[in-house]
Amino acid sequence: MTDHYDSRETRDPADREAELFARLPAILRKAMEAPAYTERLRGIDPAAITSRAALAQLPMLRKSELPALHKAAPPFGGFVATPLGSFARLFTSPGPIFEPETAHADPWRGARALFAAGFRPGDVVLNTFSYHLTPGGFIFDASARALGCAVIPAGPGNTETQFELIEAYRPTGYSGTPDFLKILIDAATAAGRHVSSIKRALVSGAAFPPSLQKEIKSHSIDAYQAFGTADLGMIAFETPAHDGMVVNEDIILEIVKPGTGEPVAPGDVGEIVVTSLAADHPWIRLALGDLTASLPGISPCGRTNMRIKGWMGRADQTTKVKGMFVRPEQIAEIAKRHSALGRLRLVVTRSGETDVMTLRAECASPSGSLQSELAVTLRALTKLGGVVELVAVGSLPNDGKLIADER
Repeated sequence: MTDHYDSRETRDPADREAELFARLPAILRKAMEAPAYTERLRGIDPAAITSRAALAQLPMLRKSELPALHKAAPPFGGFVATPLGSFARLFTSPGPIFEPETAHADPWRGARALFAAGFRPGDVVLNTFSYHLTPGGFIFDASARALGCAVIPAGPGNTETQFELIEAYRPTGYSGTPDFLKILIDAATAAGRHVSSIKRALVSGAAFPPSLQKEIKSHSIDAYQAFGTADLGMIAFETPAHDGMVVNEDIILEIVKPGTGEPVAPGDVGEIVVTSLAADHPWIRLALGDLTASLPGISPCGRTNMRIKGWMGRADQTTKVKGMFVRPEQIAEIAKRHSALGRLRLVVTRSGETDVMTLRAECASPSGSLQSELAVTLRALTKLGGVVELVAVGSLPNDGKLIADER
């Protein structure tokens, strides 16, 4: 059994770099067929962008800008030239941000991550990422099928039905958030149900602290982390070395000083900026708002691509809760819909290895009905449930912060 998905993973880093930047000018020309990129890259000669230094001179596109851009020029803000009907699926994520799925095999480039986590052709995979409107479920579904696995499209929640599926199909693999894997294990233990067929997992979308890693391992499940987005698919993934995350093939990942676009010194923490070499829907210097740092040298697993430490927080207030991004714009919208409120702050914590949202809202005349209305609005805008606390006017800091991630 080979240890690597293909020979591209172990090639000389200089050869990979040369191939990426040899392909980049054609991708830039394709991107500039779309009106928004035509404007942003006006005056740029694609043939001259053949190095990281040259790429760093191009303007960044901040992911936090996308909701407003997509609203102004639906559905994709003018950044996609490919006709809508040419795509396989069309999604939306909170923001809203609209994402297309290309029609070719493994459109999100996730098969490598599953392979690195020990998944192999013929495995049965329980996929618990959501299939409703957002691309999460389809990212892991398409990746597993591209690898040759059978997929149970379970989605999240409904543990009783999950148990029936697991006991009937005996999946060896799990994909989903680490939080929900713990929920499944705990619920199965309490109910006397069996989920012991699951031996490996690829988890993403939520924090996976050492305490939870240890607990999952105690149930004989070998779990690996992956880092991706609904826009780009799989960006980096953990390997059997368990020493950082290896950057995926077919993307150029930069780490820059937040807000500047300038590359950081090797090993320094900075914001992740990704350029994807996908002709149907290229991204040119998409700044994700996520922080990381590079690791020196080559992974002990033999994969030679750049390695990063993984997710190290946010460069802006946007944060990820239970696999879903929550944005300051959404909290500001709550204030618009409830004019009686003062300052608002969404506080994100963890309780029992699960993300918890608490919306604190200043209010001169608190009531149970207002508290209930706010809870409904919070869920409607973020697609996530949360606790609502009505606090005294003037009690929240006047620092402009709408989201406080205290995990």
